[in-house]
Amino acid sequence: MGRICTAQNFPYILAAVFAVFFGLMGINPVSREVWIAEVIPVAAIFILLCITFPFFRFSNVSYGLMAVWLFWHTIGGHYTFAGVPFEWVTDLFGFERNHFDRIGHYSVGFYAYPIAELFVRRKLAGPIVTTLFALFAIMSVAAAYEIIEWQYAVVEGGQAGIEFLGSQGDIWDAQKDMFADTLGAITTLILFWVFGKRWGSHG
Repeated sequence: MGRICTAQNFPYILAAVFAVFFGLMGINPVSREVWIAEVIPVAAIFILLCITFPFFRFSNVSYGLMAVWLFWHTIGGHYTFAGVPFEWVTDLFGFERNHFDRIGHYSVGFYAYPIAELFVRRKLAGPIVTTLFALFAIMSVAAAYEIIEWQYAVVEGGQAGIEFLGSQGDIWDAQKDMFADTLGAITTLILFWVFGKRWGSHG
């Protein structure tokens, strides 16, 4: 068992655990339409990481950070983000809405870390350009996803459209989501430059 659970095998174990988890979360979701829409980007990123693994292996820290969003978004797809049983957090902090989705957006920003790692290890740019590119990449993806959510809600309509949009009555939901994405990126970029070399993320 000790030989299996090593740092070298971490990505394989993580991928296997996620694959099983993904399958379980696909059983009897609250809304099959919402589940399909939500897991498309999850499946796409997971498959992309599997395909690129033989050609570029990120650090275990990067894979761990990327996995946070994969797991979180998969849970949201199963329950719908507004319907995830997250009441204990809502009650604990006195929130007026379910912030499970907001944390999910924050975790999207974690992908700035592997982007920065790719640039540093491939020597594609200096620290400033690397940081700005990673940050702006996340901000661009965040904005694009909000547009996709909006269009899906318009085209699909009905309850599925509302659940996928997940605004929960907040007129500033899109802006707050993008801000959460950006904060996640800033947080992990700070971690990358402060601790990344020690964590083996600089090559």
